[in-house]
Amino acid sequence: MRSLLASVALVAFAGVGGAQAQSYPTRAVTIVVPFAAGGPADITARIVADQFARALGQQFLVENVAGAGGTTGTTRAARANPDGYTLALGHMGTHAAAVALYPNLAYKPDVDFEPVGLIAEQPELLAVRKDLPPGTLKDFVAYAKANESKLNMAHAGIGSVSHVGCLLLNAAIGIKPTMVPFTGTGPAMNALIAGQVDYVCDPILGPLPHVRAGTVKALAIATGKRSALLPDVPTAAEGGLPQFDAAPFYAMFAPKGTPQPIVDRLADILNRGLNEDMARERLLELGAEVPEPNRRGPEALRALVKSEIARLTPIIAAASAK
Repeated sequence: MRSLLASVALVAFAGVGGAQAQSYPTRAVTIVVPFAAGGPADITARIVADQFARALGQQFLVENVAGAGGTTGTTRAARANPDGYTLALGHMGTHAAAVALYPNLAYKPDVDFEPVGLIAEQPELLAVRKDLPPGTLKDFVAYAKANESKLNMAHAGIGSVSHVGCLLLNAAIGIKPTMVPFTGTGPAMNALIAGQVDYVCDPILGPLPHVRAGTVKALAIATGKRSALLPDVPTAAEGGLPQFDAAPFYAMFAPKGTPQPIVDRLADILNRGLNEDMARERLLELGAEVPEPNRRGPEALRALVKSEIARLTPIIAAASAK
């Protein structure tokens, strides 16, 4: 009798959840982007917000909550009411590297969120000041080892993708240069152009116009294939450093406890949206790679977060040990 009542209750609950998903949303939804407006995370979120809005007939508003390498806004999203009306744009920094970078992190990326789906990956570019002697990645490795004590690396703040990407590069080479933090990618790139720092690692969109203008040099792209935006720039593997594998993921999350039917509905819209020519073209213009169908959806993203935490934690720990 008890098992029968439990089964009836389960069916009834599922029916309520399904009905809730069908009527969702009845008001505007907020997507928390834990970085300033105008960067890759912000632009990526707005592409997806547009998809959700068109599919569901409600506003999806992007709210930029920057600070502490993205963890301020991410913490806020994790603590939001899990009703589907607050979502979060997360990436390799906020949902993987932050575990090792912030010992007192207020959230657990693999526990406190419901994964919705992977949106894109944005391969990082190793860019150096134009008068730095190395002209290839292989030459850069030799130069970096010989000049480690006077080498300066710029990044956009602890936990940013530029910071984590270069930690991967430094670990692959076996160096610990002076790391110079800036308030964002723009100031870091300006310092590189001015010759005040030696190199940066950042998603291709940031360095792209400066590489094309000849004000900085691009030595390698940290992914398995060359970018259509800079087809003459070899991959790190081609340059003899396959360990420099930095293509930060950008993904959509909901607070833990968000009803699964709502998560599934959002995941389905995101999946279908990534097949649309307009969305794909906008992402490709950012230098992003759109994930294959088998890498989309909640479970694939859940596995990705866990694997990236496991991959990055020992690298970051070793880089922090001085």
